[in-house]
Amino acid sequence: MKALPRGTVHGLLFLIVLTLLVHALSLVPFLHDLRLSPMVLGVIVGMILANTVRSKFPESWDGGLKIASKQILRAGIVLYGFRLSFDTLLAVGGGAILIDVIIVAGTLILGNYLGRALGLDKDERLLISSGSAICGAAAVLATEPVVGAKPHKAVVAVATVVLFGTLSMFGYPLLYRAGLLDALSPQAVGVYTGSTIHEVAHVVGAGAAMTPDIQSSSVDIAGIATMTKMLRVLMLAPVLMILGYIMRRGSADSATSGKIQVPWFAFYFLIAIGINTLLGMGAEHIGQVAAYHQLTHIIEVIDGFMLAMAMTAIGLDATFAKFRQSGAKAFLLALGLYIWLVGGGYILARLLA
Repeated sequence: MKALPRGTVHGLLFLIVLTLLVHALSLVPFLHDLRLSPMVLGVIVGMILANTVRSKFPESWDGGLKIASKQILRAGIVLYGFRLSFDTLLAVGGGAILIDVIIVAGTLILGNYLGRALGLDKDERLLISSGSAICGAAAVLATEPVVGAKPHKAVVAVATVVLFGTLSMFGYPLLYRAGLLDALSPQAVGVYTGSTIHEVAHVVGAGAAMTPDIQSSSVDIAGIATMTKMLRVLMLAPVLMILGYIMRRGSADSATSGKIQVPWFAFYFLIAIGINTLLGMGAEHIGQVAAYHQLTHIIEVIDGFMLAMAMTAIGLDATFAKFRQSGAKAFLLALGLYIWLVGGGYILARLLA
């Protein structure tokens, strides 16, 4: 195996140190309460550096930054599968499954047509739509290599899902306490929350704020919301495969068709989910559930660091000059999708949950 150039190694080491600082920053009480994950903070810190001191970095570091935003990113998406289990399909029920399918498909289709009307290119439409439809920043990260998008476009997409996801995390509990969700049963509120809010962390935060703080409550809104959200995340792999097929087919006659990559990591992502499901079943059978949880926690920590590292690298390539032109249109698309998620999701929850 060929050794990495020294400059590439230095670039990777710089990113590791920077990501450690990002993780420390995420523990600051104010940021922690906002549910800003290291992934999100990583892209923010990266953008700040990109627009201030990035030009002073040695060019030899670029190789390390590219490895982080490509190979490490894909490895992180695969390991993300160990956070999920196919048991989720059984836990949420048929109504929640149908709602999630409609939400994901509807958001992707609406995002494509609305984005085209706004003048956004295909990369921007797909990144923003996938982030809104599935699991926020993680979905944007996973979609970026499939469509071959420029890093700054991924940053714009992440910014939109963070904005509207944070708005939902605080807004949904306010609607709940104001009685504006009283037409929904507690279970339907959980399904509505999990099927429409962007980030997993935001779903957890909103669900916890709406779960009654009494022991006699038989409905855990936070639990239902989280399971419904996990089902949406499970849809990431098939969506990536479909997008990969569409991109290859659409570029078959173009000079760039060779650059569209088969999203093999999506298959590995599914395999990771399958392994995690079997490990969980096996651990329960032999009475080693605690050991299983310790193992998956270690994997989750490693995976979280890898994804934060990738996001930081992507942020370091995102100067304001690169996305100033599409920024306003991108946020208009994200706003349109947000209105669909809040309004359409509510109607679906009333009818099907």
